Amino acid sequence: MAKRAIKTIKEKNTIIKNIITAMVERKGFLLIGHKNPDEDCIASMVAFAILLRKFDKRVQIYINSEIPRNVDFLANICVYNGIRIVSKKQHLAPGVDSIIACDTPKPPMLDITPAIQKRLKSKMVLRIEIDHHLGADSNYIGDEGYCLVTEASSSSELVGLIALKLKSQRDILSKFIIADPLSRNFVLAVLTGIIGDTNMGKYLKSKREKKYYAIFSNIYNDILMKTTVRESNFTNIDQVYYELQKLSEKEAKCYGYIIQKQQMSPSVSYVVLRREDMEYLTKEYDRETIINTTKSIVNDLAEISQKVGIIAFPEKNENTELIQFRMRRSYNFKEFDLRKILEIFSISNGGGHEGAIGFRFPANEIADIDGYMAKLVEKLEQEIG
Repeated sequence: MAKRAIKTIKEKNTIIKNIITAMVERKGFLLIGHKNPDEDCIASMVAFAILLRKFDKRVQIYINSEIPRNVDFLANICVYNGIRIVSKKQHLAPGVDSIIACDTPKPPMLDITPAIQKRLKSKMVLRIEIDHHLGADSNYIGDEGYCLVTEASSSSELVGLIALKLKSQRDILSKFIIADPLSRNFVLAVLTGIIGDTNMGKYLKSKREKKYYAIFSNIYNDILMKTTVRESNFTNIDQVYYELQKLSEKEAKCYGYIIQKQQMSPSVSYVVLRREDMEYLTKEYDRETIINTTKSIVNDLAEISQKVGIIAFPEKNENTELIQFRMRRSYNFKEFDLRKILEIFSISNGGGHEGAIGFRFPANEIADIDGYMAKLVEKLEQEIG
């Protein structure tokens, strides 16, 4: 059936709700796009993948073509967000239960292998579709109720719309310890897709497209105003785009500084950042860069140990200094519910789900952060063993 615009707001909201439910409940996601992918195709896949990683999901992107040089920074974002990019020469990781097709008008245009085609036809796999191509020469790829296919400036804009809807669902965000789905890397990916498909906004047609373009542009501008020292607003979207990309590069350097402090026990890989480390980091990087990087690192630590990863660091919150802990379980290690640690240590200021938790204490309650981490690791080894 030829793709048509979604007719009502109620129908659109129902589809977005279904997709968010799938993001919460399902485990393994594969993102695919069209042959010879352009900026919007790649950016929409990366943006959606970043959202999924916030839910601690296993995420892979299949791109057999060479990524265009002008968006190769998106590949770097994938590395530091734990998103695996796979080509024809590599094997997909097992456990894919959901496939997301982005920015592809019809099935014959998909850039996929026979193995992916077989999975796409499996009744065990949920098919989600994000696309803005409509008209006679188009056909749906996703399952009914999971096709966010409608008028938009780009497929990336539609991924951004999912994040905007998600932002208001505090119960879901709280469960998965997500402060804000509109993080800088997500913003950069969405913005890249919009710019690529609209020639910096010049090809916007309807009032609706112009409205959403303005909404996202303002969000990006606000993010940058909070994370850069500027006396005046950005005068055009080029400046926003440039600053976002530059800040993403800083995030990679921040990652390198923190990951070198990794320590190991038999079942736990962990990092302790002391007060002097945070003093250095806060001089070099803004708060969002540090927080995003610690989240990425704890995911990597879990996969390094194949069981549990932990990071601890002091953080000043207004006039209060806190010690933050983030703990993450490896994808392949499901024998231990991390929430049990909250019970064992009688931690009230914390939460999460079975695979990832976060908690914090006033700094004056933990005189020795290394000593507390040692006790935490020792208890984990006992419980896991």
